[in-house]
Amino acid sequence: MTITRETTVFRTHAVDPVLLGRLRETDDAGRAPELSTDEEGGSPLRCCLRHAAPGDRLALLSYAPLRHWAAETGADPGPYLELGPVFVHADADDCPGPPSAAGYPPAMHGADRVFRAYSADGRILGGRHVRLTDDEVAAGAADAELAAMFADPEIALVHVRALEYGCFLFAARRAG
Repeated sequence: MTITRETTVFRTHAVDPVLLGRLRETDDAGRAPELSTDEEGGSPLRCCLRHAAPGDRLALLSYAPLRHWAAETGADPGPYLELGPVFVHADADDCPGPPSAAGYPPAMHGADRVFRAYSADGRILGGRHVRLTDDEVAAGAADAELAAMFADPEIALVHVRALEYGCFLFAARRAG
């Protein structure tokens, strides 16, 4: 089961909750996740596409987003596979799931993002450095950026990443 939020051009995807069940035990690096409490809140959660609230119990785990997409689609991204850290709720019962509104998840905005495009076979096609304010995200500028990328028929997938750490935030896939 993949949780998605849909626009007319693309769908956004949080980390699949079924996959998270396994990753909370053994992550994509073959390790147990690191558990902690986010005392101040604010960690970006890839399970629900929100920021942690103060006191939330978190799991920091290694995640290979392209590997899981490739397994679903039959793509062979070869050396483009990457492994990186993501925060999720430590317990599935604590996660409300992604918000129901369509489009770019407002909580995942940031001053600097990288929208990295991939072809249907999993090869990097390029990317965009996107700088958005809260008001621009609310006005749909992030959705417009993603829609413009998907206007290229070669683009099948876009990973949205934080520029400062390079961390994967969520995926956008071509609708259809």
